Amino acid sequence: MLDAIASAHLGDDVFQEDPTINKLESLAAETMGKEAGLLVPSGTMANLTSVLSHCDRGSEVILGDQAHTFMYEAGGISAFGGIHSRQISNQPDGTLKLEDIEGAIRQDNVHFPPTRLICLENTHNRCSGMPLTVEYTKNVAELAGDHGISVHLDGARIFNAATALDVNVRELSEPVDSVS
Repeated sequence: MLDAIASAHLGDDVFQEDPTINKLESLAAETMGKEAGLLVPSGTMANLTSVLSHCDRGSEVILGDQAHTFMYEAGGISAFGGIHSRQISNQPDGTLKLEDIEGAIRQDNVHFPPTRLICLENTHNRCSGMPLTVEYTKNVAELAGDHGISVHLDGARIFNAATALDVNVRELSEPVDSVS
C-alpha cells in the first residue's frame, strides 16, 4: 500500500494536472452520460454543488418531503444558496406524483420564488429503498422540460437501482441534468 501511495502520479487538480482525478472524473462522466464529472468529498457536497449550479438565490427547488437533501443535509441549499425548498409528499416507493410536481411549479409572478429545479433520489433512502424506473425518470424530465426546469438526481445508490432494475446506470442518469 505504501509503495502504491509513494509511486502515485499526482498533480494540481485545480489546474487539471492530477491524472488520477482527471481519469476518475472522465470515467464518471462517461458512465453517467454527462458532459463532465467533478470529484467532491461527499454526497452532501455533490448534491449542494448540483443544486447551486441550477438555482439562483431566491429561486426554488421541488423535492420530496423524505428526500435526503431535505432531511439530512443540514439545510445547505438554503443556508449556502439562499434557495427555497418546496416539499411535496414522497410516495412509499420514493416517487413524487407527477400531478403533485406539476401543481408545485410556481407561476411566473413577482410574489413567488421561481421554480428552477426538481430533485429526485434513486434509490430512495427513506422510502423502502425502491428504485425509480427509467420510465418514471424520463416522465419527470419531460414534465420539467415542458416548464424549462432542470432535474437533479441524488444518485448515492444509483448503481443499486441499476442492478435491481437490470439496466445500465446510464439509462437512469441520462434523462436528468445532473447526478450526484
